[in-house]
Amino acid sequence: MFDLQHKVAIVTGASRGIGGGLAIALAQAGANVLLVSRSQPDQWITDALGEADTKSLHFAADLSLMSSVHPVITAALEHFGQIDVLVNNAGMLRRKDFLDQTEDDWDTVLNTNLKVPYFLSQAVARHLIERGSGGKIINICSVLSMQGGFRVSGYVSSKHGIAGMTKALANELASHGINVNGIAPGYFDTDINTELKNDAVRLPQIMARIPHGRLGVPSDLAGAVVFLASAASDYINGTILNVDGGWLSR
Repeated sequence: MFDLQHKVAIVTGASRGIGGGLAIALAQAGANVLLVSRSQPDQWITDALGEADTKSLHFAADLSLMSSVHPVITAALEHFGQIDVLVNNAGMLRRKDFLDQTEDDWDTVLNTNLKVPYFLSQAVARHLIERGSGGKIINICSVLSMQGGFRVSGYVSSKHGIAGMTKALANELASHGINVNGIAPGYFDTDINTELKNDAVRLPQIMARIPHGRLGVPSDLAGAVVFLASAASDYINGTILNVDGGWLSR
């Protein structure tokens, strides 16, 4: 039920951190993977993909720009001939007080975290409907899809938005055999949280609330993404799966 052989997955923001871990997990489950990001994947990612008995390819694109949507779809179809799974992982934040946020901060964060994923999902859904094959769209949300956080108001707004988008698209696409679900990571040891990890006040507060007593690492998401990409989740739709070490239970 968890076998992804002969499936093709697109993973955005896959050059490092969570995105790299997601791409590796899908490849190890048998999927061919198109990794999309501005920069080349870190060496640990390419090494792990090289050990998987599947095909993988990196495609360079700026996922804050709408002009990236069509080329990503074209690259996947040219190299692999089909698309079965889309993982909207690419994301960014601007960590500032609300009163200091600028219009550019807002536009960059919302374009990357919500607008481009929305239209990339639309393009993939059109392909899946044309093929009549069904498929999976997985949106990387956040525990801040359900909370307010501190000093990341644009990011929180975008993550609330992608959680709502997940549910709305699930309703519209279910009749086409397309499942749309989300994963909400908690606090992870990745580059996006470098400033937070160096905050001598905030980091201990966060750690004290996580029942598992540690930050997450990319491999902690492997089971969740393979589950939602596979036939094992065929009757799961519009759900957001928390992978947070118990953060939201406190």
